[in-house]
Amino acid sequence: MTSFDKAWKGRFTQPTDAFVEAFTASVHFDQRLAPHDIEGSKAHAAMLAAVGILTSEEADAIIAGLQDVADEIASGRFAWSVAREDVHMNIEAALIARIGEVGKKLHTARSRNDQVATAVRLYLRQEIDGLRGALTLLGGVLLDIAEREAETVMPGFTHLQVAQPVTLGHHLLAWFEMMLRDRERLDDVRRRVDVMPLGAGALAGTSFPIDRALTARALGFSRIAENSLDAVADRDFVIEFTAAGALLMVHLSRIAEELILWSTPQFGFIELADGFCTGSSIMPQKKNPDVPELLRGKSARVIGHLTALLVLMKGQPLAYNKDNQEDKEPLFDTVDTVKDALRALTELLPATTFQRERMRLEAGRGHPTATDLADYLVRRGLAFRDAHEAAGRAVRLAIERNVDLASLSLADLKTCSALVEEDVFPVLTLEGSLAARDHLGGTAPRQVRAALARARERLQRGP
Repeated sequence: MTSFDKAWKGRFTQPTDAFVEAFTASVHFDQRLAPHDIEGSKAHAAMLAAVGILTSEEADAIIAGLQDVADEIASGRFAWSVAREDVHMNIEAALIARIGEVGKKLHTARSRNDQVATAVRLYLRQEIDGLRGALTLLGGVLLDIAEREAETVMPGFTHLQVAQPVTLGHHLLAWFEMMLRDRERLDDVRRRVDVMPLGAGALAGTSFPIDRALTARALGFSRIAENSLDAVADRDFVIEFTAAGALLMVHLSRIAEELILWSTPQFGFIELADGFCTGSSIMPQKKNPDVPELLRGKSARVIGHLTALLVLMKGQPLAYNKDNQEDKEPLFDTVDTVKDALRALTELLPATTFQRERMRLEAGRGHPTATDLADYLVRRGLAFRDAHEAAGRAVRLAIERNVDLASLSLADLKTCSALVEEDVFPVLTLEGSLAARDHLGGTAPRQVRAALARARERLQRGP
């Protein structure tokens, strides 16, 4: 194929400059759309035959030829050509080479503009379904570990300082809520992805008597794009997916940050499996949490892709512009990054050892039951602000004595408030603090188990 052998060559008198040809080509990255381009083309050919634009024999030849091309691509034997610009023209040229002149009829009543928009939507719809499954799998892993650790005591933090005791199961359920919201967002995005642009042509529709509903049914689209201009110019669905992916990666980054902190000797809450860590080239003792660090780091690239896509679209007039070619690489990399990140965390967590004794020890530092003391005094009739002040005095006394609150004597506690009685001491234990929070959403082990049962039901729900 020469540089002047283009589908659009009739208008031109000079061949494309060699640099421009390479600069404008997208086949090196958009070839992953090949199965979806072929799926769309098969449905288009069948529709053209149904409305009498093609004969049934012509449609059959085109569909069979497209399948041959698909098989060759799947086998890795297909010769991609930069001179043919993109995945769509490569496939069309291969089809014509196989079945001859009838192959040229496939492009009747469509444009590359609605063709690529359709292929991208088919691709993204499939990838969203896969990511939904990956989130469901990760959610199941989180619930299994949370069930095992429903009574494991650990410190809860605010400002990265010990605040109140919680259970590890409760903490893992917080991670689960993040993942479930991410899945819900993907479900929501999918509804807007599932709109068929095919039939919009270049921007204004087509003069041929096409049946878009027939094509939509063949491709499994739930809706048809209502406006031909918007159908080919819209990339909201790409941006929206990337936004959902960016937020998902932010969640994974926050989880990864906790795993990194927890794996340090200063925390000592977990031991990461050797298979998910590396060592140092100079310090023999090091065990570096590379997988969580990369989960944290890879969030940056997806956030960057979201920014790039928003900037890409912000100044474009209707309808299609070549700028839109630049949506593919950010989209594809977002899909790949999110997919790999979910797999990494799903495999990392079951291989992680949680150090229960260390978690319990650290949960007792920093006087985490001070709020329970204040609540105790409120139940004794003291206003909360006064109870807060009295509990603060008790904390100051415990700090001076270098003991925890439960180790203060009754006489010591009475110096902070005369309302304190012997029954205060069970309130000041870690278990007492946990058990007291026995309400929907609370960290009491009984509530954690109830939340786990509800979470398993929610995880199994469809979109």
